[in-house]
Amino acid sequence: MVRTVIAGLDGSRESRAAAEWAAREAGLQGLPLRLVHVWEPVPDPVAQAPLLGAETQQHWTERIPREAAEGIRLRHPGLEVSTGQLSGRPADELLGAAKDAELLVLGSRGLSGIGGFMVGSAGLSVVAHAERPVVLVRADQQAADEHETDPVGIPSAATPFRPVVLGLDIDSPDEELIGFAFAAAARRGTSLRVVHGWNPPPYYAYGLAVDLELHEELARRETAALAEVLAPWRRKFPDTELTEESRYGTPASHLVDASREASLMVVGRRIRRRALGTHIGPVTHAVLHHSIAPVAVVPHN
Repeated sequence: MVRTVIAGLDGSRESRAAAEWAAREAGLQGLPLRLVHVWEPVPDPVAQAPLLGAETQQHWTERIPREAAEGIRLRHPGLEVSTGQLSGRPADELLGAAKDAELLVLGSRGLSGIGGFMVGSAGLSVVAHAERPVVLVRADQQAADEHETDPVGIPSAATPFRPVVLGLDIDSPDEELIGFAFAAAARRGTSLRVVHGWNPPPYYAYGLAVDLELHEELARRETAALAEVLAPWRRKFPDTELTEESRYGTPASHLVDASREASLMVVGRRIRRRALGTHIGPVTHAVLHHSIAPVAVVPHN
């Protein structure tokens, strides 16, 4: 079965931005794009109201994905684009649609370029339970935002891509997560910047304020451990420029800062099949809410 890139579409600005990003990614991967629209049924008394009658439902379930697909075909000649219409709870339907997908792309509402929550409850639910990579794209995301500025400082999609940034926990490095980031950078012909944040073990903490030598020794250990994890990947992707950053402090803060100069952020989420819990780690949660660049969340065991 040929995998597809799936974009969730509901007619909003953020979902249109997600569909455009998904079209560009599908083109990079040489895969078809599928636009999925989920109609969430409303109670009968509401559905019978004049403003929410059959004509409005038909508009949302047929016209919006059809017109979106037509526009994408015009802007991305040669890209295979199809549409799908589902009915039910959006998070559940999107999870079902994404089971056999290469990745699922969703839009996220951003209050500003610096702060403000990006991801709604449905998006978080999908990210928390998906077993395929999920990419979140801000409503105001443009193709040029993923590229370096031109010689006079103007954003341009004709310039090289900005780096892909990978947030990596070296205590439990996952090959699927690392491989996803390297492949994303290779497709874009850009560098991969790996950011690892660390804090000292609790029993060291009290000594760090006065023992700079101890701090430097811990920093050397973390740097060496990061290099060891990435050494096989350097050999596997010899043409991809790799930058390794092992930095003292909160990992989420370092990653949010790095997102300002990234074309794509890549973070992991450990798969947990418990019924309760958010299933999203604190670092990934923070990056989802505050990253400037699109965020790919890669589930792994």
